[in-house]
Amino acid sequence: MRTAEEEIVSSCPQCGLEIRSDRRFTTWCAACDWNVDPQGPGGPERGLDGVRRRIAQRYGGQLFDELSSGGGSGPSRRTASGLLAYAIALAVHGLTLVLAAIGLLGVIRGWGGLGMAFGLFLLALAWSLRPRLNRLSDDDRVLLRADAPELYALVDEVAAAMGTRSVDAVVVDVDANAGVTHLGLRRRLLTLGLPLWEVLSPQQRIALLGHELGHFTHGDTRHGMVVGTACGSLNTWLYYVQPTPNPNAIQAIANLACVPLRLLITGVLALLELLTARASQRGEYLADTAAARTGSTEGAVGLMDRLMVTDSIVTTLHRETNNRRLRGAGGGGQRNGDGLWEALAAHLDSVPESEFERQRRVGALRGHSVDATHPPTHLRRRLLLSGTPVAAAVTADADRTERIAGELAGVRQTLAREVVRDGYGNL
Repeated sequence: MRTAEEEIVSSCPQCGLEIRSDRRFTTWCAACDWNVDPQGPGGPERGLDGVRRRIAQRYGGQLFDELSSGGGSGPSRRTASGLLAYAIALAVHGLTLVLAAIGLLGVIRGWGGLGMAFGLFLLALAWSLRPRLNRLSDDDRVLLRADAPELYALVDEVAAAMGTRSVDAVVVDVDANAGVTHLGLRRRLLTLGLPLWEVLSPQQRIALLGHELGHFTHGDTRHGMVVGTACGSLNTWLYYVQPTPNPNAIQAIANLACVPLRLLITGVLALLELLTARASQRGEYLADTAAARTGSTEGAVGLMDRLMVTDSIVTTLHRETNNRRLRGAGGGGQRNGDGLWEALAAHLDSVPESEFERQRRVGALRGHSVDATHPPTHLRRRLLLSGTPVAAAVTADADRTERIAGELAGVRQTLAREVVRDGYGNL
């Protein structure tokens, strides 16, 4: 809630109506949209991110119309585009296998000569391009069931309400996001970004869990094992053929020679994005439905509002960590992490409704998404509100919320200290 010192009263220079705004946020007019988007959309994104963003906006709008009219909400089916994506992915993996076979043949037949050296090179290249299954790293902050039984019990309850299997591990990090993926062939991983978790209400957190676990119940070939690992191999190829900066004469020739290969790899990646985009966007909308079913429509809509202001989350963390680092410049910085997450939550709780509404309108103008793989957030929110409101299948009372907070206390403190010590964005 804003204070009297933070309130500004002015007149709209475009329509003349009175504007009551918060000096911490953009002053704009809700009647005529004056200054609703002072920064403007900016220049068009280039490269693969630009392709992803444009595809997401196109299919996001098409699927919103389809789902809001009652169609397309049934079980996922294999489509021609999905099958073609699998075929391309298998071809990518087949090329890696061919390189390995030629390399092995070169080692055997060219033993002791140049053929052996060429074979070893191809084997090393094929090894770097091999399909990689997800695995935990030593730097991951992993919470196992013994570490957080109440959190896992909540995740289990949400999974049961979704009719799916729960997760095998939870990782907590400092991204203002969350996600699910597979570990190896069968295990499931949930990643919770502490900055996002901390600014959500208990029901919004349940909606977040419902959304993420909902991805396991809907097909998304882009993140499947075959297509996902093929994209990883293609990105490795793309890394190898990137132009050398400030090249000498020989490097300039090599850069030029790699242009056709770079264009081919980029084209294949863009094609895979196009072929899998519709299923991925549909999966996001259906995961939002799962969020509403588990955490209530109100909780899911509140989650969408928080996602609209993720930039504010990041900005606040940068400001808080910079201030705390300055205060601890003389030493004793260990305690400067205390209260970081509480300060972040307090700021988000103080964001006025007018700023959320402005962000919704900006999202409609720009086609704002959480990232380049999600449908526009304002359409996701509208679709949730267009249906009949549903009550929460899973709830968390104050005692349960407190117990989960106690389980996260250690990792909260550790990550706060690391963020302040290293600076947000450097972890």
